[in-house]
Amino acid sequence: MDIYNQIASKIIKGQKVVIGPLALDQANQISGIKIIDKKKVVVEISGDGKNIIDQLVNQYAQIFGHASIEVCRDAISKIKSELSAEDLPDVLK
Repeated sequence: MDIYNQIASKIIKGQKVVIGPLALDQANQISGIKIIDKKKVVVEISGDGKNIIDQLVNQYAQIFGHASIEVCRDAISKIKSELSAEDLPDVLK
C-alpha cells in the first residue's frame, strides 16, 4: 500500500473515532481520495499524495478547528518516520 494511502487511512480512522461517520463524508469531498472499504477505511489516492493529504487535514480543520489537526498528527505518528521531511505535508510536521 502506498504511504499516502496509509496516511489518509490512518487520518480518517483517527477522525472517525472523534466525529464518527462524518469523517468519511468529509474525506469523500476531497478530489483524489476514493474510499474503497468504509468499514475498514481502506482508501486509494490518485494524484499528488502530499497535496491530497494536506487538503484532507485542512478539510477537517476547517470544520472542527485546530484540535482536528492534532488528531491527524497523532494518527500518523507511527508511520511518520517512513516519510522524508519534504514528502510530509507541512500541516503534519
